[in-house]
Amino acid sequence: MTENAPNRNGRHAALLALCYAAALMIPNAILFFTEPYSGWSRAALLTLPAGCYLLLSVAFRRSGIAVWLGFPLIFFCALQIVLLYLFGNSVAAADMFINIVTTNPGEATELLSNIYPSVIVVCVIYLPLLWAATAHLRRRIELAPRFRRRTAVVGGVLALAGAGLLIPAYHAGRRILRNEIFPVNVAYNVTLCVREYGKIKNYDRTSAGFTYHARRTAAADKREIYVYVIGEASRAANWELYGYDRPTNPCLKAKGDRIVVFRNMLTQSNTTHKSVPMILSSVRTDEHDELFRRKGLPALFNEAGFRTWFLSNQSPQGAMIDNLARDADSLIYLSDPRYDMQLLDTMKRIVEADATSDLLFILHCYGSHFSYHQRYPREAAHFLPDDDVAIERQHKRKLWNAYDNSIRYTDMFLSSTIDYLASLDACCALLYSSDHGEDMLDDDRERFLHASPTTTCWQLHIASLAWFSDDYKRNFPEQAAAAAGHADAPATTHALFQTIADIARIEGDYLDRKASLASPLYDTTARRCYLNDHNRAVPFRATGLDRTDLDYFRRRGIEL
Repeated sequence: MTENAPNRNGRHAALLALCYAAALMIPNAILFFTEPYSGWSRAALLTLPAGCYLLLSVAFRRSGIAVWLGFPLIFFCALQIVLLYLFGNSVAAADMFINIVTTNPGEATELLSNIYPSVIVVCVIYLPLLWAATAHLRRRIELAPRFRRRTAVVGGVLALAGAGLLIPAYHAGRRILRNEIFPVNVAYNVTLCVREYGKIKNYDRTSAGFTYHARRTAAADKREIYVYVIGEASRAANWELYGYDRPTNPCLKAKGDRIVVFRNMLTQSNTTHKSVPMILSSVRTDEHDELFRRKGLPALFNEAGFRTWFLSNQSPQGAMIDNLARDADSLIYLSDPRYDMQLLDTMKRIVEADATSDLLFILHCYGSHFSYHQRYPREAAHFLPDDDVAIERQHKRKLWNAYDNSIRYTDMFLSSTIDYLASLDACCALLYSSDHGEDMLDDDRERFLHASPTTTCWQLHIASLAWFSDDYKRNFPEQAAAAAGHADAPATTHALFQTIADIARIEGDYLDRKASLASPLYDTTARRCYLNDHNRAVPFRATGLDRTDLDYFRRRGIEL
């Protein structure tokens, strides 16, 4: 054999081709059992990709070329397996890809350190394939012509059969290929991610010249200070104020009816990169594209004559949150250790330095998602043990202790902020809401974290409350009374922007008192919607909830 002659080691080449196709089919095989697809869709999920993978595996005589040309497929498969390990079901969503490009290094490291078993698995499956493909390319190993022909015939038959199986589902008007066939659905989600990321990067251009034409319809007899607190992954189910059986809210509970607890608050999204911008925006769930044209809450209060401060216990992420935050007069990102009491300390210094301006503070709280003990100092640890452990069911008690400690620390932070505002000679109010909830290995589904493509009751039902100073109640009794009267009213985080604007007596374009919990005009019959992965407003019942979730809402008196 000459140096440049092909190596017709057909057996090794065929083995590589078949192993390659089989490895690519692993996610499909798992999704066959985890997804609530129709029988037609399930059959197509196996046959159509299998046929295409076989055709790809023998598309080139050189056995390693197909493997390396199909590297994007290997990446999608690896990511899908990791996702299934993390959430238990669903395909890699557009939101997940957005999270990848907008997360900060600390969050990425935290995530990887807690999903390492799945990372090891995908490395064991796919790295040997890439190594073997490289070796075959170097040795110029080629497939036997007979094997290529036979495999191509089998692949073609399977692909045609899979395409035929899609026809009955399409008669029902469902977009099966785009939404249910892996990896087509993941590729589509990547395109959505690219479009969304482009809109985020073009925000300064698309929102240029926007104005609310804001005006204040009333002013207090002394200066006004409003505090808008955005919590991180704080679900209502673990708040004592919402009926939890552990003392996670001793400070706020002691304030009794001086605070208003909104018991029927649902998030519009279980992902931070969507939920926080919508909390900062007047955009309704069903008009997502408007998010990139309108400015947010800091711009509204700037127009109304307030001095605005955005204090963040997060790191810049390159997401829409950063764009909206930059509209504030002053933006401060706090440094480690990022305990939320640092937000209050910073706010105190600002108030003391500025004794005359009307102020709006937006406080964005810290939120680690695995190492919950990082959210609070050691002296605030009440429930023990709260060690940093792997995400496994045998460690559930430690995980819950740390999570409950973080909520107890939030309780102390909010209570201390309220006490400070009450001590000022000013007209003050505070509005708090978490951005979304969290799964905590609650049931047999063993789901953990949030941002999953399908939701749960624990991700959707969030903690939210308001407080008004005595001076505020004297100046604006209608707003304070309306908020108290709407403690049990159905709401989503869309109401928060409208509520804080109404509390400050601001009117303007895109402001609607019917969406404000501080208005007697609040519409309790308005349809509540969730922003799904494809940025469409859907009913909460259509977000993947199961019987456990529906039972939870029924026990809480929450109608979806």
